[in-house]
Amino acid sequence: MGIIGQEHSQLFLTVSVQPDCSSKQFKGDSKGTQAMAFERTKQKDWYQVLGAKPSDSPAELKRKYQKLALLYHPDKQEADVPAGEVEERVQRFIEINQAWKILGNEETKKEYDLQQREDNLTKEWPLHAQIYLRDMSWNEDKQLYTLSCRCGGNYSISKSETEDVSLVCCDTCSLLIEILQ
Repeated sequence: MGIIGQEHSQLFLTVSVQPDCSSKQFKGDSKGTQAMAFERTKQKDWYQVLGAKPSDSPAELKRKYQKLALLYHPDKQEADVPAGEVEERVQRFIEINQAWKILGNEETKKEYDLQQREDNLTKEWPLHAQIYLRDMSWNEDKQLYTLSCRCGGNYSISKSETEDVSLVCCDTCSLLIEILQ
């Protein structure tokens, strides 16, 4: 599991995930998808915090951040605001700042988007099993490790992909397996 910078380490965990939907193979960490679901706390939707969409341009994200930061900045609050509301606004400002630290930086935004995509994909592709690579069949001609799926399809992964890919989808149905080394 990768962590996005030390200052962002408490904001969210990332998994080095880059889905390739055409081949139905996904990079992931070495832990099972089901185990990851229990370990992860529900993370904030940083786009929602800014009132933005993933398709918004960097300029649009910045504009939305600046508008909210001005609205909730502690120095911009009226003197007659009740103490409880001041605390809520300060917390909201901190949340807005965290969202901007992630979405305002091209690299962390990309990692966050990949994590969001991975989370969505693992919801859509149920984990069928965890399989050791040594338990898969090696096809010398095709240079692939393969395993038959219960639907009659196959899970396939090339030797070079075994270093990076831990989740492999069946070529016929929606099941996936996790490859263990």
